[in-house]
Order: sequence, then structure tokens, then C-alpha cells
Amino acid sequence: MVQKRRRVGLSPADTGVEANECIKIYLVYSKEEVGSPEVPCVNPVDLNDFCYGDGKIHGYQGLKVVLLFYTSLHSYADVTYKSTTNGDKGITDLKSALQNIFAETIVDNKDEFMKTFSTEKDFIRNMVSNGEVVHSGVIDRSSIDAQVAPEFLCSNPIDVTDPDWHLYLLIQKKEHKEEPLYQIVGFTAVYKFYRYPDRLRMRLSQILVLPSFQGKGFGSYLVEVVNKVATAENVYDLTVEEPSEKFQHIRTCIDINRLRAFDPIKPAIDSAVETLTKGKLSKKAQIPRFTPPLNAIDKVRETLKINKKHFLKCWEILIYLALDPIDKYLDDYTSVITNHVRAGILGKDIEAPKKQVVDVPTSYAAEASFVVFKSLSGEANNGNDVQVDENKPDQEEQLKQLVEERIREIKLVAGKVSKLRI
Repeated sequence: MVQKRRRVGLSPADTGVEANECIKIYLVYSKEEVGSPEVPCVNPVDLNDFCYGDGKIHGYQGLKVVLLFYTSLHSYADVTYKSTTNGDKGITDLKSALQNIFAETIVDNKDEFMKTFSTEKDFIRNMVSNGEVVHSGVIDRSSIDAQVAPEFLCSNPIDVTDPDWHLYLLIQKKEHKEEPLYQIVGFTAVYKFYRYPDRLRMRLSQILVLPSFQGKGFGSYLVEVVNKVATAENVYDLTVEEPSEKFQHIRTCIDINRLRAFDPIKPAIDSAVETLTKGKLSKKAQIPRFTPPLNAIDKVRETLKINKKHFLKCWEILIYLALDPIDKYLDDYTSVITNHVRAGILGKDIEAPKKQVVDVPTSYAAEASFVVFKSLSGEANNGNDVQVDENKPDQEEQLKQLVEERIREIKLVAGKVSKLRI
């Protein structure tokens, strides 16, 4: 008797779709803007990190999600798709995924969302009246208040119940018909943590200026507000968590202007410039480091709250700005930067006394017993110096590329320190 074999169904492979590819976000300020083709898409926004597993959405064919976001922080997602397929990775729970991105601010249906334009029209006004204003100014002919948010839901994965998180909102006030119009321009999230024995440190973790307000100086204003808060509260220093290249550029431009106006470090800058302009450093075997003295580093940290690592980067730009004419001293200056970059790669000061190895007689594991010390004279000792092979062509080429990149960064900041707008 021939038995019929039972067929086993295999789930089709599902590669999924990235959230960035199928979700479009639109910031709307009124009912009239909902669905309007004139409202630009908020781009770029990286949403992939908020999705579970591999960061993709699975089980949908032709998925499109239009996310409407109102400045009261309420949002609504219009989800459309052709079909669903329960493949090897199942069907993503879109509601849960969207709540993971936008927290509890997302509403269930469009009608409910449309009502928020009426029910939440005073949301920002109430926040202004309840919050603590930490700084005020005028940008783009509108009054601006930066204040600590009394109650603010942040969709990023931070514990907003932790009292050490502080959220600062940037709010714009414009005259509008019978009463002023208040709008959230941007925000920044700052974490304060303990530093032994009796100080706090501040870390700027997130910063955002809404797309329609970018390019007008609001981001710089937010950074300056955080600097003022750090100074007023006399924290140990202010750091930034994984800054993007663009933000790092903005931050450096702001701090360069602050440092140029900081009189206590001017003698140190003058001394470094005087030494650098004396002769052809690029032809010398050993080049001075041209790093700021320790007392200057301490004064900058204590007064301006700029941490040491960031100040050392700014120091190179301060020297560049002080060289006049720069073309005359560019070769020597490039030698200094090369020295800095090489020291950073090797993880040690290349001018420091050379490390040397000396065998030490012992009755235990004689072949593995030795002492490493630093020679004050820098002289080699019996050919046992611990050195890194710097003669490989590929290493020298990599070093050259890194130096060229750093010089480009320095020139870019130097050209923009007085005209920063973001």
C-alpha cells in the first residue's frame, strides 16, 4: 500500500520593509493643513531604531503610513496596505510599533485627531504659563522663550520619570489676530548625573529644531541656553552624547566665539602663536605639542563648562584664527596638527619619554619577567624600545588623509564662527 505523504507548509521568507521607507511624517498647525500638498514632509527622521527585532516592519505588501503630528504633541497615523502575509517573521503589530515611536500621544482615529485642533489649542499657552522660563530673546522678529517643561512626553527611549532628566522647550510667540500664537520650535533633553565628591555633570542627550524653523538660528539659541544653565548651576562640565557631525560643527562654532571672548586664556594663545611663528617647525625632528596649559584647561572647564576633550579641539582652531597671515604659517601649523593626529592614533604623546623594556633576573618564569619604564632622556636602551612601526606606506597615507580632513574641519569652523545660523 502506498501512503500519501503529508505536505508541510513553509512560511514564505519575508525581508520586511524599513520604517524610514514606508512612514512619512507631516507637521501640521491647523485643520486646513491636514492633507495639503503644500505641507512639506519632515525629513530626514530615523525611525528604524524604534522597530523591534531587526528594525523592520514585516507582513505587509504595499504598506504606507502617513503620520500627522500636531504641536500639542498629539499624532495620528493613516495606515494603508494592499495585503498582509504571515511569513516567517509574522505580522508586525503596527499599533504597538507606532506607540513605541510616538508614545501615548498617538490617537486612534482621524476624527479624534482633528478635534485636538480645538481641544488642545491652548496646550502651548498653558505650558508657557506653567513652565519656568530660563531665557528669553528675539529671533526672526518673534519673541522666544526657553523654559523647563513642567510635563512633557518624549517618545525617545528615555525614562521621563527620572528626575535627573530635564527637558527644555523653545517656544515662539507671534502676534496673531486677537491673541498671541504660541508654537513649539524645538527642545533639548539634558541629563544631570553625580560626579564625586560633590558636583554634578550635565550631558546634552537630544536636541531638535522642528523642520519649518530650521536655518534661522533657533538651534544655536538652544545650545546657548544649555550653556547658560550649566554656568548658572555651576556644574562640573557639559558634555554631549554621541553628537552628529552637523551638531558638533554648530557646537564648536558657538564655543569658539565664547573662548575668543574669554580673557584668561588669551596669554596662553599668544604664547603658543609666538612659538609657532618663530621658525620652520615642519623641518624639525621634534615638534612641540602646542596644547593649552593645564591651568587654562581648568579655567575653561570651571567658567565656561567646556570639557577638556572638546576644548583641545577648539584650541587648534583658536591657534589657526590667531595666525596672521595664515598662509605664511600653514606648513608649520599643518605639522602641529599632524603631530596631534598621530598622537591620537597611537594613544600616547609622541613627545613623551620613550618606553623601554629591561629584563629582570628572577627564579620564576625568567623569560616572562621584565620591567617597563620611561627614559627621561628619551635615549634608546639596548634596542629594546617599545615602538609602533610608522614606516608602512598605508599608515602614512591614512595619517595624511586624517590630517587633511582635520584641516578642512578647522577651516570650515574658522570661516563660520561669526555668522552661525541653523
